[in-house]
Amino acid sequence: MESTILLSLLAFLSLLFILAKSRIRQRRVPPGPLGIPIIGQSLELLKAMRADRTEEWLQERARKYGPISKLSIFGTRTVFLTGQAHNKWIYTSDEQTLSNKQPPSVRRLLGGRNLFEMSSEDHKRLRGAFLSFLQPQALKQYVAKMDGEIRFHLNKHWHHNQTISVMPLMKTLTFDMICTLLFGVERGERRERLVHLFQQVMDGMLSVPINLPLTRFNRSIRARAEAGAIIRELIREKRDKLVERERCVDDQADLITSLLSMRDEAGSPLLSDEEIEDNCTVAMIAGHDTTSTLLTFLIKLIAEHPHVYQALLNEQEEIARGKKTANDPLTWEDLGKMKYTWRIATEALRMYPPVMFSFRQVLGEIEIGGYVIPKGWQVFWAGCMTQSDGSIYPDPHKFDPWRYEDPAAIPPHTFVAFGGGRRMCPGYEFARIETLTMIHYLVTRFTWNLCLEDNWVSRDPMPVFNQGLPIQIKMKKPLDE
Repeated sequence: MESTILLSLLAFLSLLFILAKSRIRQRRVPPGPLGIPIIGQSLELLKAMRADRTEEWLQERARKYGPISKLSIFGTRTVFLTGQAHNKWIYTSDEQTLSNKQPPSVRRLLGGRNLFEMSSEDHKRLRGAFLSFLQPQALKQYVAKMDGEIRFHLNKHWHHNQTISVMPLMKTLTFDMICTLLFGVERGERRERLVHLFQQVMDGMLSVPINLPLTRFNRSIRARAEAGAIIRELIREKRDKLVERERCVDDQADLITSLLSMRDEAGSPLLSDEEIEDNCTVAMIAGHDTTSTLLTFLIKLIAEHPHVYQALLNEQEEIARGKKTANDPLTWEDLGKMKYTWRIATEALRMYPPVMFSFRQVLGEIEIGGYVIPKGWQVFWAGCMTQSDGSIYPDPHKFDPWRYEDPAAIPPHTFVAFGGGRRMCPGYEFARIETLTMIHYLVTRFTWNLCLEDNWVSRDPMPVFNQGLPIQIKMKKPLDE
């Protein structure tokens, strides 16, 4: 009797085991090879980026495996996602499903307390602190200061009948803007050292994460450590000044000073020094190369499309005529009139997105598109592929700012340059003000022509014009007239 019961129990358990194995087989992970351990598809991707074939590489992957597939990037098992439906899923997923965590190599360079790594209440606290400085209401008072930085830059670097290299100058401008408004660093040796260090940090952002002497990743780690020391020094200096002023914050204080002055309900500092350091690093990297890339492509596209230049000039000259004198800075109200100018910028971002993809992390096993994504996998999100989809944007390789005249005609979740949902880029308004102000002074004070017929571009990880985009400029009238 006992042996019969035991045999029945063993048979039942065997059946359960067989059924469980069958269910596991039915739970499909996405198609695609993982490649060589640690390396995976990282070198393929980096090679495509440096040959300016990133979009082709992404499209070929989608054609071969569909809008969802698996691969290995920077030593991590990864799921590749693209398409409008997946863009929406990224934007609407809750914090229990998806984290903004970056690959370990990126996390090491940005710092463990940066906004991308935070979730729940920590993310809300950090984002709220930054938005208090970067939201439109706060930035209105900085328009004149940004206007002054741009005039200073143009007076120093843009002269009549001169050939200049655009991309390095746009990087100089955006770095100076961030140093002045966000870091509060005066021009001089310390600022020059920071720009050099942050460029080295950027160089290793998407390198193979091998931390050995002479590797790109190792150079980036060392540069990040030195840049961090300078930021910590700035934090100490600004905290001392706040104490001297009895915590009275100037209306046009820089970001670091503003963050140091914030207090929670108990009167304690809202942010730790580590959080300020790590998020200043994010602000520099996110704001420096993205805006400089946009401005460089705008200068190229405006030169290539005379009818666009003329419509742009008409809008900007009307704004200039409304100023009492030529020396009056632009105002928030002036920027609000630059509708066509921002359509041009939007079209440039659609065609030449500074960031082609980004990363997330799966927090718990999920099912999407009929596939199971295991907990802990990385998400490689190629959101910008919808921006070159001809079924969404007719004739996608044509530069056509007029396609944005009716915003309702653009399907949701297809333009992703500034993110969306809870993860909308907090620096959107800062970038918009800087871009509109620079374009205003360029078209009202200068004309320019491209020096080269072919201007080769590679990605590392942002687009880089290999020869800097040389142009010949002519001054229509000085900035002080």
